[in-house]
Amino acid sequence: MSNLLYLYGLVPSHEATTTPLPSIKGFDGEGIIYPLSINEVTAFVCELEADQYSEETISNKINNDMEWLQEKAFHHHETVQQLAQQYTIVPLKFCTLYKNPDSLMQTVESNNEKLSETFKLLEGNEEWNLKIYCNDEELKKQVSESNTSIEAKRQEISQLSPGRQFFEKKKIDELINQELENEKNLFCEEIHEKLQKISLFGSIKKNWSKDVTGRKEKMAWNSVFLLPSANVEEFIEEIKLDEETYGVNGWDFEVSGPWPPYHFSSFTS
Repeated sequence: MSNLLYLYGLVPSHEATTTPLPSIKGFDGEGIIYPLSINEVTAFVCELEADQYSEETISNKINNDMEWLQEKAFHHHETVQQLAQQYTIVPLKFCTLYKNPDSLMQTVESNNEKLSETFKLLEGNEEWNLKIYCNDEELKKQVSESNTSIEAKRQEISQLSPGRQFFEKKKIDELINQELENEKNLFCEEIHEKLQKISLFGSIKKNWSKDVTGRKEKMAWNSVFLLPSANVEEFIEEIKLDEETYGVNGWDFEVSGPWPPYHFSSFTS
């Protein structure tokens, strides 16, 4: 039985030729990652024994062996990250496998035009992430004291009879929570739009729960940007300025990058 190919990423062949690949251990910790040239595209792969890394075996490991999953996912992430520092790369998802070199070559060749366009898009650009967190209790206090809709509701209630006031006041907390979410979204949208002006693309992602972030503050916004390398410093400075301006009001900004461009490249494996 022939070995499987584990694919980490695809890069322009002219870059792979001019920048030698350092020695990197493969997915099994034994073999070495190597370049596989497919005309204008070079794939970075390693070989795996088919009987040990079958689809069934990997699925079982992913679902039942958390230690294995964490180790291998970390290996994949670190390897792609290292490659992204040296090449214009289209990164592949965790555990992208091919039965043999021919099947990989056929897939690359069928996507050759799209890959060429993607390389042009990514060259000289970087992916950066911005997460915005907020202290809900601090912001709720500010909203309660300054929001015009809430103040109008209070004035309306004050004109009612004492009996009706008792029941209507219970609706204030619901209104405060609603206005809190509205103001949070508006604030984050304004930050996003400002940063998008110095980016090629900006995309909004799903917020992470506190169980995932490990933070006491709630994530209010999660976004990724594709930036020209020349704009990265300005991007970071803008976020630092926002942190200084709004941090006292319960906002916290977390910027990270550059990352492999997972969100701005695609490849049909």
